[in-house]
Amino acid sequence: MEYKSHFDLPIQLIMFFPFLILLVLYALNILTSIWAYRDARKRGKSNEYALLVLIGTLLFPVMGLLVYFIMRKDS
Repeated sequence: MEYKSHFDLPIQLIMFFPFLILLVLYALNILTSIWAYRDARKRGKSNEYALLVLIGTLLFPVMGLLVYFIMRKDS
């Protein structure tokens, strides 16, 4: 009979939480990048500019979004 510690489940959960947090942050990055792309297109920017915004926010999530907020002009 194999000995199983009663601490196995909490340790597995503790190891799962960082993965879950990273997964949520990655999903949030994708959603904000799509939003920035659609916002750029809605404001009448060219498709190339909107793709640059999309790539910039995907590769540099916080900085890309901050730069986009600074560069965009409210209409």
